[in-house]
Amino acid sequence: MKFFADTAEIDAIKDLAATGLLDGVTTNPSLIHKSGRDFMEVTKEICGIVDGPVSAEVVALDHETMMKEAELLRKIADNVCIKVPLTVDGLKTCKALTGEGTMVNVTLCFSANQALLAAKAGATFISPFVGRHDDNGFDGMDLIEDIRLIYDNYNFSTEILVASVRHVTHVLESAKIGADVMTAPPKVIHALFNHILTDKGIEGFLKDWEATGQSIV
Repeated sequence: MKFFADTAEIDAIKDLAATGLLDGVTTNPSLIHKSGRDFMEVTKEICGIVDGPVSAEVVALDHETMMKEAELLRKIADNVCIKVPLTVDGLKTCKALTGEGTMVNVTLCFSANQALLAAKAGATFISPFVGRHDDNGFDGMDLIEDIRLIYDNYNFSTEILVASVRHVTHVLESAKIGADVMTAPPKVIHALFNHILTDKGIEGFLKDWEATGQSIV
């Protein structure tokens, strides 16, 4: 499963990229606002840090303007992936862009039927929001299972990009189901490292090492 960071914070992206775990980055207007940076400038900087897809979202609601925005965004770098909403105009834009060889991430997916539409429109990625799904009394993982089944039934090439990831269990369950990608805030990715037995093991090894009186350097 590919790991994307859901952030526009440059230091956090650099830190994760240094681990070799980062396969891409997703951004949205809210994350850009939180960063306090210029949209085009920060997107270009992120594209220079990671080799994989960097999702940059259009903000227009009509197809014609979406295409104009996408034209500017995809000039930023070759690894820009245009993010569009799961609407009629969003899927029109998806079809047009992927037909030209541009990566497209269709976002704000909350049903398997919507995911089916995105795949038929040629989406590179579909982003079902599991956390928000959970918030509204549904099981986000059931949604991922349904999409996986449908995509496998018809050999769709669209990758399932699990979004709105809130905790490590979302990551684990997505991997077990067979999602292609998950995108999460850096703090969730860092939490994957944590285990009390790892901490205890390190503590015990260091205690025994100190008792030897030796030094490696």
